[in-house]
Amino acid sequence: MSLDAPPLLELSDVALAVDGRALLQGIDLSACERRIGIVGRNGSGKTTLARVMAGLVAPDRGRVRIGGVDVTRDRKAAIRQVGILFQNPDHQIIFPTVEEEIAFGLGQLGQDKQTAAAGVVAMLERFNKSHWAKIAVHTLSQGQKQLVCLMAVLAMQPGVIILDEPLSGLDIPTRMQLARYLEGVEATLVHVSHDPSTLSSYDRVIWLSDGRIVQDGAAGEVLRAFTAEMTSLGGADDISDLAG
Repeated sequence: MSLDAPPLLELSDVALAVDGRALLQGIDLSACERRIGIVGRNGSGKTTLARVMAGLVAPDRGRVRIGGVDVTRDRKAAIRQVGILFQNPDHQIIFPTVEEEIAFGLGQLGQDKQTAAAGVVAMLERFNKSHWAKIAVHTLSQGQKQLVCLMAVLAMQPGVIILDEPLSGLDIPTRMQLARYLEGVEATLVHVSHDPSTLSSYDRVIWLSDGRIVQDGAAGEVLRAFTAEMTSLGGADDISDLAG
């Protein structure tokens, strides 16, 4: 990236409230790192920020640009720039077979059926899953469904992929396998997690609390501070203090 190139991710004074409750408050972010983590407690605004960055939710105030595209105002261009992987693949998958699920996004990009079909074949071959093409998605495990979602996102070749706790709820071997797949992804990853260990190798980590950025910097520094704060809260005597 040249010194004159704009940041890949740019959020300016982003704010969002629902039913009178502020979920995001004055988020400013400029980033070009390849691996960016977002940590915070439940209710801190992590998932809301992920959805706003992916263009799925419009902020009340501010602007979100990814790859120079305003993801809220230009949805057609946004789907070429950013993809998202949800925590629960059942909330993302909409087609009955694996090949149909992967082909859908390619169709959204304007590809004809023949070109999209070739793209599906190439993606399945990339992950050594050609035998999955005709499989009914509902017969797959959660980890296998999450891999289908990842393949569907990667097939669209976005520059940025938002990960909203995609490893949560998976058993240890499946988590390790999916983590290895993610490590090999060339796109910039913005990984939302409450687990510091998943982000320890990242270039940059952002700590959210009450919809605001508490700390933003090198992964080691931010994760140490976050872990210390969470450990302190965990040591409190009154569990009512842990609401959130």
